[in-house]
Amino acid sequence: MNELGRLEDLPADYVEALKQQNLVPLWPSLRAVLPPGKPRPLTQPTFWSYEALRPLLLKAGELTPIEKAERRVLVLANPGHGLENMKASSAMYLGMQLLLPGEWAPAHRHTPNAVRMIVEGEGAYTTVDGQKCTMSRGDLILTPTGLWHEHGHDGSAPVVWLDVLDLPLVYYMEASYHVDGPRQAVQPGQGERRYARGGLVPTPVFERTSTAYPMLRYPWAEAKGALQALAADQPQLASVQVTYTNPETGGHAENILGFYAQMLRPGQTLRLPVRSPATVFHQIEGGTTVTIEGSAFALAEADTCCAPGWSEIVLANRSDTEPSFLFLADEAPLHTKLGVYEVRG
Repeated sequence: MNELGRLEDLPADYVEALKQQNLVPLWPSLRAVLPPGKPRPLTQPTFWSYEALRPLLLKAGELTPIEKAERRVLVLANPGHGLENMKASSAMYLGMQLLLPGEWAPAHRHTPNAVRMIVEGEGAYTTVDGQKCTMSRGDLILTPTGLWHEHGHDGSAPVVWLDVLDLPLVYYMEASYHVDGPRQAVQPGQGERRYARGGLVPTPVFERTSTAYPMLRYPWAEAKGALQALAADQPQLASVQVTYTNPETGGHAENILGFYAQMLRPGQTLRLPVRSPATVFHQIEGGTTVTIEGSAFALAEADTCCAPGWSEIVLANRSDTEPSFLFLADEAPLHTKLGVYEVRG
């Protein structure tokens, strides 16, 4: 490959003349923006211990009342992007959010898409577009772009959940903003009940709903049951995995990021295909060793890690007697829409 000219090879007066016209020579930076063979991600393999962050999150509850925080969150930041940029990957934001008994996080809506994976506690809820979604460990709750949402807590112990947003992408596009609103009136009905049977969707008077996000809460009991049924029905499957989907369209639950639940059988080791999108792994039940490009992270319940795109990833259930259950988030829908999604074995 030919060595390209460097910026310092150019006369200083020429470089200054370019700057005066808001011009930049491409060739000194060409290899950086178009590297050979595959990208060079800034995202680093990173691990966040729930045991270590939980006391810091509870301390935040003592230090900052909800009225001063609006959303009391510790951001899981990837050092490869700089902690101040609050990114887990180039397109994913992660945060651990705390809600204490009796608190209410006021209603707002925003352009980034968000989901909540419930980590611990009972008695809290999120109201999304008038639908009250109760929170239990392992539940996935959507708060898609533009929908009103607020959080309340009628229980007696702290509730914590993992936020996953496409905030870095929306912020990069200069399209990120929020709007405050009044407390919502709760509407009757629950989407997870209407769509509780796979392959069957409501069609009153032969009409399908036009609601963009007909199902907002995906109970963990249903997802876990689906994984266990799949494993029992197809014991030959190497990868026992389900995707959180929009039950009306069959597409991903949200537009930009993909969400999945993974089950590893007792003692199982699974090598994942090398793919272009970054992936987040969050342990719901059991324990998993996640090895990313040679860096091994031992995930216990509620631990989280992130793998850059184009990484070799191996998952290993550390128990020989019990299955391991993981929640995954990735950038695959975004890559697919942009035409850059790749799998390399």
